[in-house]
Amino acid sequence: MRFSVAADSKDGVAERVVAQLRRRGHEVITHGALNDDERDDWAWACELAARDVGEGRADQGVVCCWTGTGASIAANKVPGVRAALCVDAYTADGARRWNDANVLALSLRLTSDVVLEEILDAWFEGRPSTDPADVANVGHIDEI
Repeated sequence: MRFSVAADSKDGVAERVVAQLRRRGHEVITHGALNDDERDDWAWACELAARDVGEGRADQGVVCCWTGTGASIAANKVPGVRAALCVDAYTADGARRWNDANVLALSLRLTSDVVLEEILDAWFEGRPSTDPADVANVGHIDEI
């Protein structure tokens, strides 16, 4: 799978996200502070990663900023992106299951290495729900 990853800083888990994804066998496109040729501000970096997903250059994305909030807001402005700020494995599983999230937003400040691994495990194990109500909700989000 191809992931687009953005961070506004190399603090916290930013570089470990990239390493974890590569260790798991995924191709990674980097943006912001993870790419020396790009602006590292969160709004610009996270938009680029989200556009990779929304425009089909990446299958999924991970966007990071200090709290994760700005990263998720920026990513969710891009058509076709459903970004979810996840602070634990339960939230990541739910984001994949009930929201068919295609971009994971993380806090660089609050996400420890152990929690990062748990979140990624849940993200990859999670599958979008086929329940008609869940499918209808995700479809409605795409229409908004």
